[in-house]
Amino acid sequence: MSGFWNIAVMSGGASAEREVSLRSGAAVAGALKKLGHRVDLVDPANPAWALPAGTDVVFLALHGTYGEDGTVQGILDRQGVLYTGSGAQASRVAFDKVLAKEACMRAGVPTARFFKVSGVCPVLPPGFHVPLVAKPCRQGSSVGLQFIEQEEDLGRALEESLRHDSEALVEEKVVGRETTVGILDGQALPVVEVRPKKGPLDYKNKYTPGATDYFCPADFGPDATKRIQDAALGAYHAVGCRDYARVDVMVAADGAPVVLEVNTLPGMTETSLLPKAAAAAGLGYAALCQRMVELALRRGGRHVV
Repeated sequence: MSGFWNIAVMSGGASAEREVSLRSGAAVAGALKKLGHRVDLVDPANPAWALPAGTDVVFLALHGTYGEDGTVQGILDRQGVLYTGSGAQASRVAFDKVLAKEACMRAGVPTARFFKVSGVCPVLPPGFHVPLVAKPCRQGSSVGLQFIEQEEDLGRALEESLRHDSEALVEEKVVGRETTVGILDGQALPVVEVRPKKGPLDYKNKYTPGATDYFCPADFGPDATKRIQDAALGAYHAVGCRDYARVDVMVAADGAPVVLEVNTLPGMTETSLLPKAAAAAGLGYAALCQRMVELALRRGGRHVV
């Protein structure tokens, strides 16, 4: 490290993921303070938020709307302020599940077939059959996620998903093993397998302590691991990410990886999945936070050893 920096950790906000974001921000701020940086917490829930004078870089620990959809990135770009993670355009594409899937399809990245709806759809389009998964186009952390096992459940599922956004994505349900791949500076980290103890990986199972088991590195052979990581990297590049991200990938029964979505600002509590994958690669939590800051500083031409 070439010196200490003035870092504004932005977390909270007004999205459905505010509480998770506050936990991420608190963990990041604590780690960066221990490294000797001056750290200020900024909560953009107040529309009149402002960065402290002398801020060198903003660490974005926001989740959901405003943070992950490119809004705050655009504001910081106009202010000429460096920040961690992907830029405004990549954030906007990744956060919109339809745009992200379209980008993956153009790039040849494997992803499930889907259709988009903006209202309750009483019947399935030709060629689609249950089981299916419905989710708001622009939300994260499994907010509004619905599983459709019977065709008569379609209307109810869409009604729930559309409570969280004006549009919903409905995609074929991939039955298999659920994994996630952290990416740091263009390199795939060890694969994490996610196994809920009961039911699907919904919001409750994600954030209820002890409800889900995590295995890292996941128990796949070298070839299967590389296929999963390559699919994740393909999605990362297709969307236009930079610095870091986390890509959720289902592994079908035949071993084929299928990309679900790209998370440009993944959870950053010390037990979140990106830090878990980094730890498996030998990079501790504080070192991970430091690396994220350094990537942003280098992009701005700051000298970092």
